[in-house]
Formats: sequence, C-alpha cells, structure tokens
Amino acid sequence: MARIIAIANQKGGVGKTTTCVNLAASLAAMKKRVLLIDLDPQGNATMGSGIDKYGVERSMYDVLVNRAPVSLVARHAADSGYDVLPSNSDLTAAEVELIEVEHKERRLRAALIEASGSYDYMLIDCPPSLNMLTLNALVAADGVIITMQCEYFALEGLSDLVRTISQIADSLNPELQVEGILRTMYDPRNSLTNEVSNQLHSHFGEKVYRTVVPRNVRLAEAPSYGIPAMYYDKFSRGSKAYMALAGEIIRREEKLAGSAVHPTAGDPAPVPAAE
Repeated sequence: MARIIAIANQKGGVGKTTTCVNLAASLAAMKKRVLLIDLDPQGNATMGSGIDKYGVERSMYDVLVNRAPVSLVARHAADSGYDVLPSNSDLTAAEVELIEVEHKERRLRAALIEASGSYDYMLIDCPPSLNMLTLNALVAADGVIITMQCEYFALEGLSDLVRTISQIADSLNPELQVEGILRTMYDPRNSLTNEVSNQLHSHFGEKVYRTVVPRNVRLAEAPSYGIPAMYYDKFSRGSKAYMALAGEIIRREEKLAGSAVHPTAGDPAPVPAAE
C-alpha cells in the first residue's frame, strides 16, 4: 500500500509545488514507485513534470467526478521518473460539481485506494487555499508535509493549518497527522530565519525536518524546462537538498515501521544542503 502524503499550506509561494515535483523525482531516483497528484487547477506541478496540461485527454477532473479511474488518467513523466495525475483549469469545475455530491470530501481517497498497490508513495500538490480540493487531499492523506518560509507571518498561518489538520483528524480521517515541517527558501544569514526556525523546533520538535531547502536559482529555473531540478543540475544546492529530504523521509518511515520490534536511539545526523 502506498503512503499518501499531502504537501500543503494555505499560503502561496512557499514551495509546495517545487517540493512536490522535486521530492517525487528524488524518491523515484531512490527506486521508489511514485505518483504525483496535481490537485491545483493552475497545473504547475503537471507542467513542471514535463507534461503539457493543455494536451491531456483526461485530468484530475475526471478522477474526482468518477469519469475515469486513476489507472486511465495517470501519465508517466518519462524525463522525471514518476507518474502524474495531471491537472488544468478543468479542475475548477470539479469543485463546483462536488458541492451537491454525497461524501464529496472522500472522492479522492476512494480513487487513490484503488491504485495504492501500484505505488510506494503518492504525493499530493494542494492548492494554496483550504477549499474542497484541499479537504479531499487531507481526507485521503496519511500525513501532511507543511512547507513554509521562516518568516513572522508564516507562524500564524502554520497554527491555522495545524488546527485544520487536527479538526479533520477528529472528524474525517483519524489517520491524518503532520508528517513534517519543511523549511524552504532558507537563508541562515538572516537573523529572523534563525529565530523562526528555533521557534519551530521548540513547538514541533522532531516534526521539523533536519533538511532545509535553500534559496537556489536552479530550483526556480528548472520548471521552465519541464524537468525537476535534479535533471536540470544535479549538483545544485536545491537538488541536493531534495535528495537529502527523500532520504530523511524514507529513514523516518523505516524507523517507525521497525520501532515496535527494535527501538532506536534516535535519527541519524542531519544532511543539510551544501552551502
């Protein structure tokens, strides 16, 4: 069964799509079977994976309104190494159509369960708002990776999102939890960055990933070529950071899986991106 991870934050511009695309590529490079689910009508994760959102015959719209199963909609991103459930502006119509549908918040979960045996990881790129599409993602997910910049207002938004995740866990998805908090566009030279980072560690402890994603021009350039950063410049700091993140996620999962039988003393040392 696949582990389903939603990558979310109601704030835009904090690296959700960049993380989804590059984490998918990094996990695939580690021989994991990965499905990227683009749940944002902007379709940026689709385009960033090398798939033309304007040229797809079927999209996430068809999955959510039960017109087609995941197996028929998924496209293989050959240059990126993983499968994609593509998205485009049609997805906006799905949100409207779902309003009057029974169990509308469980549509994505039902669709993904059918295909979960074909993958090790399913990564959901959520839209930058807490709407019906995001609700579907959180009901379907086992965990949530929250991407955030280390800025003052980001902490307030983080509190709101964690509260929403807790409410959904109480009412709709008891398995849902915060998988981890990923600090993006990280600049250790900034005193506010360090202050906010310390607050995150104080409040969330081991939930904060040791890996940080630095500000990196290669990460910004790669989407225009329709490939993840690791295939654009594998030696860039951004590429190395996402490979480190993929390794950290896999180690955490292995540790949790074996902790009942073989308790461990702690996580291995952090693998920060090279400066």
